[in-house]
Amino acid sequence: MAQTLSRYASSAAHRRGWKLWSMLVALLVLMPVSVIFLSWGSDQTEIWKHLIDTQLGRLLRNTAFLLVGVGAWTILLGVSLAWLVSICEFPGRRYLDWALMLPLAIPTYVVAFVALGLMSYSGPLQTLWRQWFGSGAWFPDIRSGTGVVFVMTTVLYPYVYMLARSAFLAQGRNLLDASRLLGVSPYRGFWRVALPMARPAIAAGTALALMEALADFGAVAIFNYDTFTTAIYKSWFGLFSLTAAAQLASLLLLFVALALYGEQRARGNVRLHQSQRRQAGDRYHLRGGKAWLASAYCSCVVLIAFLVPVAQLILWVWETAAADMNELYWRLINHTFTLGGLAAAITASLALLVAYQQKLENRHQLNTPERIATLGYALPGSVLAVGIMLAFAAVDAQIIAPLRDWLGLPPKQLLVGSLLALLLAYVIRFFSVSFGPIQSAFERIKPSYQEAAQTLGSSQWQVLRRIYIPLLTPGMFTALLLVFVDTMKEMPATLLLRPFGWDTLAVRIYEMTAEGEWERAALPALTLVIISIPPVIIMIRRSRGAEA
Repeated sequence: MAQTLSRYASSAAHRRGWKLWSMLVALLVLMPVSVIFLSWGSDQTEIWKHLIDTQLGRLLRNTAFLLVGVGAWTILLGVSLAWLVSICEFPGRRYLDWALMLPLAIPTYVVAFVALGLMSYSGPLQTLWRQWFGSGAWFPDIRSGTGVVFVMTTVLYPYVYMLARSAFLAQGRNLLDASRLLGVSPYRGFWRVALPMARPAIAAGTALALMEALADFGAVAIFNYDTFTTAIYKSWFGLFSLTAAAQLASLLLLFVALALYGEQRARGNVRLHQSQRRQAGDRYHLRGGKAWLASAYCSCVVLIAFLVPVAQLILWVWETAAADMNELYWRLINHTFTLGGLAAAITASLALLVAYQQKLENRHQLNTPERIATLGYALPGSVLAVGIMLAFAAVDAQIIAPLRDWLGLPPKQLLVGSLLALLLAYVIRFFSVSFGPIQSAFERIKPSYQEAAQTLGSSQWQVLRRIYIPLLTPGMFTALLLVFVDTMKEMPATLLLRPFGWDTLAVRIYEMTAEGEWERAALPALTLVIISIPPVIIMIRRSRGAEA
């Protein structure tokens, strides 16, 4: 009896020790956010007067226009496509079902410079248009707020599409058939039955799309469309005021908070019954013109959002690969893969420890530290960069510099401009990306394995190493791959925090597009697209597995 109580007390103590990992990640997330809001204690009156007189009104208008435009069009496009592929049967539906997710493999800034290269005044589309209709014929201005919304919508609509599609598939056909028996037309059935039930999923997808739009730096910079992300960069490197950049970052965080709050309000507390999943024979078979119109609509979206940008990149690479596939390119590949590998290994390891703590406590809900730890994905890379830079600058000045002086060492900044700062930004931003697959993998493992191992005298570390990690291999691989690819595509944090000489593929794309050299940016862009396709395939397979 005494041995049992002692073993139980020891186990409880070990479980409390595991909590330190989730608290550590939560503190890492809170550090840059806290530093950013503390920046308001510094007087930046002159800079803010300049910003108010010259930029602030435009920043607010542009950001609001971006949110409204991207939100409205991603909902319209994502929901309509999800409804067609999940409810209706038409030619090519089986292939379009997964092809509509492929735009997630293309970074927003890649689609942005491809769109400019195709649709600018000297681009092939506008040139052909003038040949057909005359030099004075009207052509839409791609370098506008509407152009930015168009580009972001083509890349971000899959967030709404995937979640709405899953929601529609989960509803089954019974409820719609019941509404038809009550005299409700298919059109009204969609608005009064299917759409309200899918509202939480649509709200979650829209919130993800809006947060990506708020966090974007590359696309808006390429279009010279000033938002808070570009203002943060200009305040840091143009006005040379990191504090003003932090204060602007705090305003951007307010927009992120509004997006999260809007999602929660849209979700509400409604709990709707979901019937058996829709089977292939349950779909409405479209006939004649309606069937081909549905097929054409979905195919046009895939063509514009994925096939045309990839084809244009391939054409540009064909023209420039001989000159650009040089030593610089392979050095960029090396830097990009090194940063991606380090970030993936660190982030997945922390996610494993936090998820294991949750498994030990036999909980299915996240506690407060874990909720905070998974909020990092909502933080734009530019915001993280500013917060980490301010925090590390303070540590360098207040702790490391006096210590080096006491030891008789020459003054030197150790944290600012280091790989540690950049890796920390990656870990905070992509922790939730790795936590999801690992947590899901843990939930599929029976608790009896752990209980049997501990009964035989294994410690919790031994249980993790010998039992859980081998069983978690698929989830760990998915987590590593997702973080690896997201790290390589991340532009603002890399651009702002990278050490001297540590340029990556994303940085190279920014530098080339800033000079208007679209063709020179094509090779690193196509490389990122090719690397980004495997995670999209994984998402497609997981989505189809859930459908089965």
